[in-house]
Amino acid sequence: MSGDLEQSSLRRKRRTGDPMSAYDGLPAPLRLCLSEAALPWSPVSARRLWSKSCAKGLTEEETQASLNVAEAKTLARDRYSTLFDFNTQN
Repeated sequence: MSGDLEQSSLRRKRRTGDPMSAYDGLPAPLRLCLSEAALPWSPVSARRLWSKSCAKGLTEEETQASLNVAEAKTLARDRYSTLFDFNTQN
């Protein structure tokens, strides 16, 4: 996976704590969604978006769609990304 990250213009962040333990603590539907993601998510940011969507009363599918939109916006900022062109999807 590090080879993929080297071809990104997105800023990398240092993580603290045990990311695998944090990942294991995520709800199962969120872990499934993250396993299919194009970019690696931090468990903290994924849980934040998931919690906000659930607090709004969104269904599981709508919550997953909001995660996909957030990922698409991030990919659109990456000048090297060929995975998704957000501007053509609107």
